Amino acid sequence: MNPSPTHHFQPGAMRAVIAEGVGGPEVLRLVRRDPPQPGPGEVLIAVAAAGVNRPDLMQRSGALPAPTGLSDILGLEVAGQVLSCGPGVDPALVGTRVMALLKAGGYATHACARAEHCLPIPPGLSLTEAAALPEGLFTIWHNLFDRGALRPGEVLLIEGGASGIGTLALQLARAIGASVIATAGGAEKCRRLAKMGATAVDYRAADAQAQLEGLAAGRGINVVLDILGGEAVNRHLALMAPGGRHIGLSFMTGMMAPVDLGLLMRKGAWLSSSTLRPKPDAEKAAIARDVSRNLLPLLAAGRVRPVIAGVLPLAEAAEAHRRLESGANFGKIVLQIQDEC
Repeated sequence: MNPSPTHHFQPGAMRAVIAEGVGGPEVLRLVRRDPPQPGPGEVLIAVAAAGVNRPDLMQRSGALPAPTGLSDILGLEVAGQVLSCGPGVDPALVGTRVMALLKAGGYATHACARAEHCLPIPPGLSLTEAAALPEGLFTIWHNLFDRGALRPGEVLLIEGGASGIGTLALQLARAIGASVIATAGGAEKCRRLAKMGATAVDYRAADAQAQLEGLAAGRGINVVLDILGGEAVNRHLALMAPGGRHIGLSFMTGMMAPVDLGLLMRKGAWLSSSTLRPKPDAEKAAIARDVSRNLLPLLAAGRVRPVIAGVLPLAEAAEAHRRLESGANFGKIVLQIQDEC
């Protein structure tokens, strides 16, 4: 028997955002729903804030439909307070502040998450800041530190360094002693990346590739975090050091990449790509443990902080999507759903 408190909600007591059909931000609607109930291994969270991510935009546009059987409520990460626990979950979690990775359902006043996919919020972080972290922390640990094996003294290239993932990866890489080259569009974004410790390159500049070649001359780049795909993959391979690791996070310029396999062989480099949402619960739980052990101490020590580009209320989710699609943001866009608990 689970002794955690039972919450009785009025019908339609939950506010949530869904996409009514496929299309632009205008298809997003604020609706009323019954709050979910936590199942075995789950907790119910009173959501204070939710992060906005590119997979949300891709789901809304139809480019990346949600896996079958999931809630139609958008949102892959939240922060808030645990209200109740499902069977098999330690009831001591009730009342604690957590940030959580979700499969769906984050754009809502209430959301259920697997207990093992919740992370404690380090001291000094607000719930709004914490909501900007789970997707990034899970993604970066799995891709950059586990699969990419970034080590102190190595050189990391981040394409799209001004994004939420980019600004977080930059700080984490610097915190372990790696050097960072980051690309961004425009002088102001590059100035801000340089202030964070990166060597910044404006990808809009006519000589952007020549700048990257100059920076890679001699030792080469050890790890690439790529959001471009397409023709950019070969350009990256040319910059990489022997034994380099190329990590594809998204494919904004094309899903198909013509790869020079001879160059790949001569450098002993390898290509990898991975996504979180379809992974089994057990694999995500293992990533959560690694994040808690290796990355949360850096946040607790104040060496890493989420960069927040803007905070909007839940009712303005469409505007949040427009801002992210515009590419003008520096850091993460967050939906404020309730007051800080």
